[in-house]
Amino acid sequence: MKIVKTMIATLTLLLSMAVFALDLDAAKSQGMVGEQPDGYLGVVKATPAAVELVADINQKRRDAYERIAKQNGITLDQVARLAGQKAIDKTDAGDYVRTPDGQWVTK
Repeated sequence: MKIVKTMIATLTLLLSMAVFALDLDAAKSQGMVGEQPDGYLGVVKATPAAVELVADINQKRRDAYERIAKQNGITLDQVARLAGQKAIDKTDAGDYVRTPDGQWVTK
């Protein structure tokens, strides 16, 4: 019974993450949010939904970056900047990224 509950919980988590990812993808494709070199998502067009989405995702990213930094004996900033570069590299053409000088541009 415990295994079944664990499987249901895992499936629920995976499904909720898939829905969450669709929201992020939609926000990116609509030009509402974009990736930044500091490893965090930024708001391109400020709407309540975009601001809430960015805050939620950035808190989760920060938590993950902290865990990775501790595991590897490096700083949070080092992890965040590496993640930022990877996220920008993976950004789809036409989506927004922030340049090091703070400008939003489409990739």
